[in-house]
Amino acid sequence: MINLSVVVLTKNEEKNISRCLDSVVKWADEIIVIDDDSTDRTLEIASGYNARIIRRKMDIEGRHRNFAYAQARNLWVLSLDADEVATEELKAEINAALAQNPSYNGFTIPRRNFIGEHWVRYGGWYPSPQLKLFRKDKFKYEEAGVHPRAFMEDPCGHLRSDIIHYSYRNFEDFLSKLNNQTTREAQKWFEQNKPMRLGRFLWRTYDRFMRSYFGKKGYKDGFLGFVVAYYAGLYQFISYLKYREIIMGISKKEDR
Repeated sequence: MINLSVVVLTKNEEKNISRCLDSVVKWADEIIVIDDDSTDRTLEIASGYNARIIRRKMDIEGRHRNFAYAQARNLWVLSLDADEVATEELKAEINAALAQNPSYNGFTIPRRNFIGEHWVRYGGWYPSPQLKLFRKDKFKYEEAGVHPRAFMEDPCGHLRSDIIHYSYRNFEDFLSKLNNQTTREAQKWFEQNKPMRLGRFLWRTYDRFMRSYFGKKGYKDGFLGFVVAYYAGLYQFISYLKYREIIMGISKKEDR
């Protein structure tokens, strides 16, 4: 086994967690599951993998992740989401990289993203490298609730083998998660008191679609590429609508 801690964040992931843990259980010498009060069989399943399970209610995503990585007993951490799988090629590449006592503080890893059984190859979805392997003393997330940024001291290396990311079970799941993410995005804008104008978001809606479908060659994925590009634009517009709803709701309360 490799001196590596694999950290997995969970919340009602009974449909995904076995596939994730199967990919690392005979390889990494520590698996930590940080669970956000799951109500399904997630913890029951994870306990069968000799994982160290810590229950912690998610407050702010960035803070939650920083807490999770701080629990690792090893210096090097591989961060996996419950819907991600480490490939055999990736594990071999990580073994080779860490055996050399690398001067890098972390490595980006490409992700092969799926909607159902469909690998989304274009539209900016692949290789979509993520900073997933790092020294825990050189890495942290900003404490933001949605899309927190990762910060790490240079230098950073880049691995070539993939993580498989089963991003969405189907298009219904895709739309459901978009709905959740746009709610959190609108709330973040409100809390940051950002100036938001309709014209700007009409442009951003159009721009995101065009960049995904044409600029990043989403059209090569056929109808799937069109849907992905359409959702990319829709994300901006729906976030704006929800932001406006927050503002209008507060204005009505103040007028009473």
